[in-house]
Amino acid sequence: MSTTTLSRTFAILLTTLAASATAQTTATQINTAKQAPWLDTHQSFEQRAAELVARMTLEEKVAQMQNTAPAIPRLGVPAYNWWSEGLHGVARAGQATVFPQAIGLAATFDPALLKTEANAISDEARAKYNQFQREGMHERYQGLSFWSPNINIFRDPRWGRGQETYGEDPYLTSRMGVAFVQGMQGDDAHYRKLDATAKHYAVHSGPESTRHHFDVHPSDRDLYETYLPAFQALVQQGQVDAVMGAYNRVNGEPATASQLLLQDILRRDWGFKGYVVSDCDAVEDIYKYHKVVSTAEQAAAMAVKHGDDLDCGDTYAALVNAVHQGLVSEADIDVAVTRLMTARMRLGMFDPPAMVPWSKLPYSVNQAPEHDALAQRTADESLVLLKNNGLLPLSRDVKRIAVIGPTADSVRALLGNYNGTPAAPVTILAGIRAAVPQAQVTYASGAELVEGMGGHGDAMLIVPAYLRPSATSDEHGLKAEYFRGEGFNTTPVVTRTDASIDFRWDDATPTDDMVMQGELPAEKALSTNNFSVRWSGQLLPPVSGHYTLDAAALDGFRIYIDNKLVLDGWDVGDTAKTPKQVQLDLKAGQPYDLRIEYAKNNKNDNVQLAWHLPNAKPPFDEALDAARNADVVVFVGGLTAELEGEQMDVSYPGFAGGDRTDLRLPATQEKLLEALQATGKPVVLVLTSGSALAVDWAQQHVPAIMMAWYPGQRGGTAVADALFGTTDPAGRLPVTFYKGDETLPAFDDYRMDGRTYRYFKGTPLYPFGYGLSYTRFTYSALQLTNNRLRADETFTASVDVANSGAREGDEVVQLYLRALDAPHARANRELRGFARIHLKPGEHKRVSFDITPTRDLHYYDEQKRGYAVDAGRYEVEIGASSADIRQHAPFEVHM
Repeated sequence: MSTTTLSRTFAILLTTLAASATAQTTATQINTAKQAPWLDTHQSFEQRAAELVARMTLEEKVAQMQNTAPAIPRLGVPAYNWWSEGLHGVARAGQATVFPQAIGLAATFDPALLKTEANAISDEARAKYNQFQREGMHERYQGLSFWSPNINIFRDPRWGRGQETYGEDPYLTSRMGVAFVQGMQGDDAHYRKLDATAKHYAVHSGPESTRHHFDVHPSDRDLYETYLPAFQALVQQGQVDAVMGAYNRVNGEPATASQLLLQDILRRDWGFKGYVVSDCDAVEDIYKYHKVVSTAEQAAAMAVKHGDDLDCGDTYAALVNAVHQGLVSEADIDVAVTRLMTARMRLGMFDPPAMVPWSKLPYSVNQAPEHDALAQRTADESLVLLKNNGLLPLSRDVKRIAVIGPTADSVRALLGNYNGTPAAPVTILAGIRAAVPQAQVTYASGAELVEGMGGHGDAMLIVPAYLRPSATSDEHGLKAEYFRGEGFNTTPVVTRTDASIDFRWDDATPTDDMVMQGELPAEKALSTNNFSVRWSGQLLPPVSGHYTLDAAALDGFRIYIDNKLVLDGWDVGDTAKTPKQVQLDLKAGQPYDLRIEYAKNNKNDNVQLAWHLPNAKPPFDEALDAARNADVVVFVGGLTAELEGEQMDVSYPGFAGGDRTDLRLPATQEKLLEALQATGKPVVLVLTSGSALAVDWAQQHVPAIMMAWYPGQRGGTAVADALFGTTDPAGRLPVTFYKGDETLPAFDDYRMDGRTYRYFKGTPLYPFGYGLSYTRFTYSALQLTNNRLRADETFTASVDVANSGAREGDEVVQLYLRALDAPHARANRELRGFARIHLKPGEHKRVSFDITPTRDLHYYDEQKRGYAVDAGRYEVEIGASSADIRQHAPFEVHM
């Protein structure tokens, strides 16, 4: 091959890499590798990354250390955005399968199921990435580095982001987190399927309002026994490739620039070889809010020198000046960039697609039927039966059911936060109607989620029967025209008929799947937060009278009736003052020309058009009437992620900034629930929430209570199947449910004393690990293979578990360890094993757990600054929850 031909081949290869087009494995690659050794697949990823970084300028290196990393065409480095989300499904990247929120997944106590789910998520993520590459798209949420899971300890039920975690226990969190990482990253010996990220490292769980500047000083015992174990497990057992630093300081050091956390513990003690990414704008916090340094250059240098490789934000742009000022060396920069490029190499971004196992995953993997079935299975396993006096399961012969409550027909109540956009979500109301099609199912919202929130719980969606696209059309619905930007003077990108106006796009757009399926060129796609819609047609009132037209959008909408502007919320500025309703006198049978103009911007993630019919009763009275005319009432209430979440602009009774100030059911719902119970009709309470709810009154008075969490796209089907006995609810609580009048330690006090089942001394409403079943399980014949052993020896605890009831079902067998006479302060008891088993009536299984004191009984010795095990007497406890121990046996540890 001539030199001219070789050069031309090399140039073509670099061009195709920069465009992320499909490459072929040929002999040319070996020759090219002589000039571009970072493309030599015979070398290690680390070696290749170092070769590539050595050829970058300082400015190019620094640009690669920011989450929006530009292309370097001369080196064949494609553009890349490091920011993607996949907490319980691919998020913010168009339609995707949405599984139950993480806290619900923890309630399954089923790591194998979670690993299967994570594998499905990573399949969808890779399939999307493959299509994004074909379209030349390199934007946020289009990459392979996913900032999940959140393994912070849910130490306080007031934390709004606790829904993203696997609960309050370090052991459960570790087991679920490792399973998730393994499913996400794949099991190929050479390439990574995706990069998972363990976050937020460390000692981070609220309050949201102070997260950018608070400094926490945990004791060494709390740090090493509660806040760090899950991170250590994900690093050493899960081989997680990325760790995200937290916003806060720990013992005076910003977590994203901490010598202790990032260098001493993470890299030196745990041997972490991956890369560290800051939480978004956390490097900026170092000088703006923590004020430990004065300038962006100093903050960026401090973060890099202490081990933060990637900045989610733009503060690292100051690193060029920081190097020139002598604050950080270019060698330090090289270390960080080499780690980042190694990660991209390991994801296969620089190799021919034929070499990468997942490069041919088709887009049809996204929302595949088997993923939908898996979403239902995970929802089935997540449901926790909190109370049942015999009312459940309901008979399928029931004639009249009243489904009441503000989250009964809410898609938002299915999704939680950090969610994707499901194609066909099933609300709990829809699930009940589908489960008993012969029954008369009456729905009434009855109350707001919380006082002052408003919304559409007391209004009805305008259904297709009352809409038509034009005066001459036989279709139902409205003509929908979708435009780029906020104007309506250009040619619409998409024109279609929408049956009704009821959309929640979040970070998706109506054209996402059209682009992915090749039905629309990428250059015509709608931008996530910059598109507009014009719906037009006719409104056909069913009865004459006084209507209230109700619009759900924070801003950016106009409604016209017969070409007259009747509701203007286009650019109010203060969204609290945006008009949401207009009163109209309409006549039955008379068509009214209707036009709605809507702009999707950063404020708006949903739009809905609803109305109040003439002479409609107040929602509360309507709900009571429905209950009185029913054979059974299903009240569906609780919370949604509109109330609890990450640093939110929320201020309602019981809620502030995304966190909670009251653990009770909101007063609007409590009042309605008590009134429904007073009708004398049997009531089932179904709760949606990402955190513990203090339902003390309901526990005393309501016959049956079920915790549904935020159950994902098939949550409605799962709840209905459990209510009517198709499935046996067998989830268990991953958090303690406290009573409503319990005085908890201060929210901003990070000491574990008095928190969680491990240290709480009171009587909870429902204990950690709790959950009922439609059948009964008995435990017997606990045996230990050794009841006197050295600390480094292992013994096995085995117990018989039998289904002594009349139905098949799942039991979650839980093993706890408790110190009987250890000289050092210990937790009340600690979960050290669990197994979810399925048993038919009369069936029994022998369940075994291995216990090693150095692993399962160690504590952090603050004097010796290391883990230790005390000689002494301990006890194995096995049962159905942390407060329902069925079998126990003592053993001794000697030195």
